[in-house]
Amino acid sequence: MNKKHVAQLVKQLLVEFGEDPNREGLLRTPDRVASALEFLTSGYRRRASAIVNGAVFRSEANNMIVLRDVQVYSLCEHHMLPFFGRCHIGYIASDKVLGVSKLARIVNHYSRRLQIQERLTAQIAADVMSAVDAEGVGVVMECRHLCMMMRGVEKANAVMTTSSVLGSFHNQSATRAEFLSLIRNG
Repeated sequence: MNKKHVAQLVKQLLVEFGEDPNREGLLRTPDRVASALEFLTSGYRRRASAIVNGAVFRSEANNMIVLRDVQVYSLCEHHMLPFFGRCHIGYIASDKVLGVSKLARIVNHYSRRLQIQERLTAQIAADVMSAVDAEGVGVVMECRHLCMMMRGVEKANAVMTTSSVLGSFHNQSATRAEFLSLIRNG
């Protein structure tokens, strides 16, 4: 990302808003916004495979592994306004497990792009499935969208829930029910 160019665009936006970009409080705003956008869209500039980086470990256990309440912050691709909430990830290992921090890093990787929550949920599930060749994966995401809260319908308490279930989580209702029970009652 060309931060200098983005800062120039932000400066032009300030003028379009009716602001004076040379006003004391706005002098460094274009550079700050460019830096923030670089961070918030960093998922475009990194390969998903680099996240796992060898943190896959052999395991004899064939049990369900669940990580709950992973914070999610992303930008909606329709309005470029934030949506945020939490993500729950579960998978059944075949013979490999993923380092726990890598699950959170996968969430961060895909959320640091312009997104829709539905796609984000599916990308996380597919990546976890691929990383450990899991028997099954379940991802549930619950988010609030500022595009609905601050503008448009202005519904501040609305929470959108999405899920993606693959493998045994999709094919076996008992597995799916166990996962949903664990994320609800944890």
